[in-house]
Amino acid sequence: MAKQKIVLIGNGMAGIRTLEEILKLSPDAFDITVFGKEPYPNYNRIELSKVLQGDTSVSDITLNEWHWYEDNNIKLYPGETVTTIDKDQQIVYTDKERKESYDQLIIATGSDPVILPLPGTDKQGVTAFRDIKDCEKMVDYSKKYKKAAVIGGGLLGLEAARGLLNLGMEVDVVHLSDSLMDRQLDKEAGALLKEELEKQGMNFLLEKQTSEILGDDHVSGLRFNDGEEMEADLVVMAVGIKPNVTLAKETGIEVNRGIVVNDYLETNVPNIFSVGECAEHRKMVYGLVAPLYQQGQVLAKRICGMEGEAYKGSVVSTQLKVSGVDVFSTGQITENENTKSIKVFDDWRGVYKKIIVEQGKITGSVLFGDTGDGNRLLSLIKKGAAVEEYTDPGQNEESGCGLVADMPDDELICGCNGVTKGTIVDAIETQGLNSVEQVKGCTNASRSCGTCKSLVSDLLEYTLGEEYEENQKETVCGCTTLSKDEVIEEIKEKGMTNTREVMNVLGWKNGEGCAKCKPALNYYLGMLYPVEYEDERESRFVNERLHANIQKDGTFGVVPRMYGGVTNAEDLRKIADVAEKYEVGMIKLTGGQRINLLGVNKEDLPSIWGELDMPSGHAYAKGLRTVKTCVGSEFCRFGTQDSTGLGIALEKKFEGLSGPHKFKMGVSACPRNCAEGGVKDVGIVGLEGVWEIYVGGNGGTDLRQAELLCKVETSDEVLEWTGAFLQYYRESANYLDRTSVWVERMGIEHIQEVVGNKEKRAELNERMDLALSAIQEPWSEAINNGTLLKELYEKVNA
Repeated sequence: MAKQKIVLIGNGMAGIRTLEEILKLSPDAFDITVFGKEPYPNYNRIELSKVLQGDTSVSDITLNEWHWYEDNNIKLYPGETVTTIDKDQQIVYTDKERKESYDQLIIATGSDPVILPLPGTDKQGVTAFRDIKDCEKMVDYSKKYKKAAVIGGGLLGLEAARGLLNLGMEVDVVHLSDSLMDRQLDKEAGALLKEELEKQGMNFLLEKQTSEILGDDHVSGLRFNDGEEMEADLVVMAVGIKPNVTLAKETGIEVNRGIVVNDYLETNVPNIFSVGECAEHRKMVYGLVAPLYQQGQVLAKRICGMEGEAYKGSVVSTQLKVSGVDVFSTGQITENENTKSIKVFDDWRGVYKKIIVEQGKITGSVLFGDTGDGNRLLSLIKKGAAVEEYTDPGQNEESGCGLVADMPDDELICGCNGVTKGTIVDAIETQGLNSVEQVKGCTNASRSCGTCKSLVSDLLEYTLGEEYEENQKETVCGCTTLSKDEVIEEIKEKGMTNTREVMNVLGWKNGEGCAKCKPALNYYLGMLYPVEYEDERESRFVNERLHANIQKDGTFGVVPRMYGGVTNAEDLRKIADVAEKYEVGMIKLTGGQRINLLGVNKEDLPSIWGELDMPSGHAYAKGLRTVKTCVGSEFCRFGTQDSTGLGIALEKKFEGLSGPHKFKMGVSACPRNCAEGGVKDVGIVGLEGVWEIYVGGNGGTDLRQAELLCKVETSDEVLEWTGAFLQYYRESANYLDRTSVWVERMGIEHIQEVVGNKEKRAELNERMDLALSAIQEPWSEAINNGTLLKELYEKVNA
């Protein structure tokens, strides 16, 4: 029987969550195709502000990696927009001249940012704050300019302002109202927020209406309705969003403010559904993620032909952290002639609470600085509780367990992901869950912002009683109750040899594993049995499977090996010839002193490797990336040691070595440390007659200075100590822990004690040498293996 074809227009949070729910209910029933206008896999748009602020990276906010689409046989066309829907023939057409037929069509086109119709919005330096491209644009501008204006004093505008401050810009926030976040906060809370953010460096221009964006080709400032002007090199518009309904409207689908849907998310056209910020249900358009996920659950059952409750709308609340300040609001936020209020203002601690009461019942609240009562107040509002349930001293001292005990099963615990109390309790009872991490893996509760972790913990304690311990061990993932150490001991004791065997024998809750445990198990097996174990490519991330870094447009980056950053004329000619022949998009020098060929098509990878005839630079690997070197004593007038020679020796020895995460090295020949060893996983500094070895540094988002491991006299000793350190890291770190995280957890004194013991150091190096003996050059292996070539590079896995 032929599978039904689902086409999803939109690769965002609501649409992909709908597919996740469909795959849970009927994993093999549909042939699924996804079109996304952005060149990325599905990511958490809520966390964009953290990317802009530098707290995290794009990869960290990715919800479904490229391999998730492959693993679920979903054809994804990133960077491709559906331009036409033929509702009679049930075919969609794209801007890349592709057509795709469907049996069921889901429109999840989300929202577009509102751009005020002002003179000058077309100038360079004007941007919205809605997607990754906007983030990248702001980061680029911050490197050239210093003064930014953010139009909009709501949540999005304040998050953009915080990010621009972090990027070193001066920031003015322009807001039409006389109070910040006036849709979520009353004037008192808005004033407190303004005071706190001014301390952080923001400047506010309230009750200001922008009339024009000044400048020639590029922004130079703003003019306001009152005639005043201000200077600005960058203007960020954060004044709201509007449902993206253009495609639906052109197709003849009923549209009001959004795409009109019924209680089962059906439009007025057969077999066409809509979900998310573009959908309008009972005159309401929702911009928060919890209602959108609830819609996805209802729609998934509808498409799978299963009985399910209709979507009846959502009660929304806002609980968030605005630039480091806790804020919560729900229901009514301002008083009227029919209401009374309970207010608490603690100026010393910066805490403000207001509970609004109408006809004896709580109807709304605003919390600032301390949002601990938020979930309880929301629960009381939903059930129409009398104010005494909150004000009664006995009720007010209610424990976390007491609070969750009183919640109905349909109460939302995780607003971001639409997970109810009943779903979590059922998972705990039927799946044997006993930690917050396991609940997260099984139900998605606390997967996004994490503010509901305490409630999840309370539910575990409420459900399991004395069996639940507050400080749970860290499990490999939500599929198992076992820790990394327990899994490794079981593998060794039972002699297990592949990931599926491990999951079956050790009773994995999800027999197929997940994106977290499959690559981890593959790594642990390879680490334990480096010679005997046959690497399971399907368990690796897509970069490691294809031996190249996938880029945002679906092309790849190729980085050939240049030991210690040293090259020669012959290799440079090869690289130039290949770049010209295959019309690569960009030739870029990396921070690790290598050449990166960007914009390579997947099918061209084997040919490029063959013509380069150079080893892989492993720029994609969970393992050794590069050894950066300074010029050293051979040429530098300050150099005391042969840093280049040592860097080449290190790179040649550990080339291709796998690890829990990527690791980088740097070798400098003097204390000027030009190779930046102070922020490397292993940084080596040469002084007169001595080498200093530093470990556990990180120059990325979580900046960490490396710590001194030891001082040695010879290059051979550097190789010996480095080998022992890396092997101990490989054996004892959790998968995906950088050395910085591992050193922080283990403590440098403990690591010095282990690696400093001569016998242990010898044992570690013996196991390291065994692991190194099994390494094969991946590009040569791929080129010479016809089956591998066909599976990886000729078979289309979108």
